[in-house]
Amino acid sequence: MTDNVNAYPATDGVAPDRWASALHLFDNGVGVPHEETTVERWERAGLLFEARDYSAAAKLLAVVVEEAPEQTGPRLLLARAYYHSAQLKRAEEQLRVIVERDPVEHYAHLMLGRTLQRQGRQDEAEPWLRMAGAFAGEFPDDE
Repeated sequence: MTDNVNAYPATDGVAPDRWASALHLFDNGVGVPHEETTVERWERAGLLFEARDYSAAAKLLAVVVEEAPEQTGPRLLLARAYYHSAQLKRAEEQLRVIVERDPVEHYAHLMLGRTLQRQGRQDEAEPWLRMAGAFAGEFPDDE
């Protein structure tokens, strides 16, 4: 009998979303379908993001944000997933919602500036990048 566990390559193994789903395979008993909670979707989206499957993470995070629109964490990760999957308009929309709701969320300012830069909108990006720098304690020289 061969050892099938060790024959399965660790680097090309089960996709993160399938692994997260498998963690709850027997929660409700055999044959009872498991209804994934918002928290479980959030966890699975995080695994997809870490695995650099940004498009799949964005699809899942969009559902999480819809279910918990007041939460900044999922919305910020959704914006990052959109940014990394070159869905820049969508990233911009999410980041503008964040800075409107939480004007001191410094990372959202930085990401919004970078998102605008990546779209070739440097003039619009500058105030957001300056604000992010100010939050980080980086002030321009007054010379």
